[in-house]
Amino acid sequence: MPSNRRLRWAALPLGVAAAVALAGCTATELNGYLPGFVEGEPAATNQTERVSSLWVNSWIVLLAVGVITWGLMAWAAIAYRRRKGQTGLPVQMRYNMPIEIFYTIVPLILVLGMFFFTARDQNAIETQWDDPDVEVTAIAKQWAWDFQYDADSDDDTVWTMGVQAQPDAEGNIDQAQLPTLVLPVDQKVTIKLQSRDVIHSFWIIDFLYKKDMYIGKDNSWSFIPTRVGEYKGKCAELCGEYHSMMLFNVKVVEQDEYDAYLETLKEKGNTGDITDQYDRLTNFPGTTPENDSEEGEE
Repeated sequence: MPSNRRLRWAALPLGVAAAVALAGCTATELNGYLPGFVEGEPAATNQTERVSSLWVNSWIVLLAVGVITWGLMAWAAIAYRRRKGQTGLPVQMRYNMPIEIFYTIVPLILVLGMFFFTARDQNAIETQWDDPDVEVTAIAKQWAWDFQYDADSDDDTVWTMGVQAQPDAEGNIDQAQLPTLVLPVDQKVTIKLQSRDVIHSFWIIDFLYKKDMYIGKDNSWSFIPTRVGEYKGKCAELCGEYHSMMLFNVKVVEQDEYDAYLETLKEKGNTGDITDQYDRLTNFPGTTPENDSEEGEE
């Protein structure tokens, strides 16, 4: 058997090689090839690295379990294969208590561990700001988006209303015509999510998070955009014939540019609250116009 000293010396070059390989990885590679990362710049939001860490570490654990399982399967297939000259069935075992306990306890630990880290990270992501710097209402509709930048009064509340993507004959989409959500960098943002009709899902791809939007049940999402840039968004819930055309852009800008943008919307006369004004459905799920009229008569 080799000595411990020899084992340490053998492991040293392996550790150095691993460190060099990891040092040469790009930000995208280190984060499991997920979007939202650019070399030398911060992640897209304050939550992006938390999501990527959960993703990458889960894959590391699952791959380790897979390698061990495949190795044991291959070992059993080779070690207990039928030899030349053997006939009949091998000795049959009714049970092996240590192995059965092992096969019960280890998966239980893995499932509880993954549940703990997932619940911990999701709870952190779902925590809403008590006093956000910016409040925006994103309103989904078949098949486009309205964005309302909420303020204390209707005179200061401004909005934009979008239309679905219009591809040309070759399928190209003019990105400049898509609805655009503008956010200030390094500010606490809360986005309130509403639907005008059916179930939609608000997804900013590089932010690594999405949330569903329902008629009659509002969702919200709090985060801090941490890198100036332009990002793509789309609906992630099949919502009808032109679901694939339900696209939008996101621009994260400096605070002064954000303030100037809101001022241009105000100058255009896009002021007031539009959250319920153009809803297509007028009754909440579980109710009917007949029930509403009966309640009114009572």
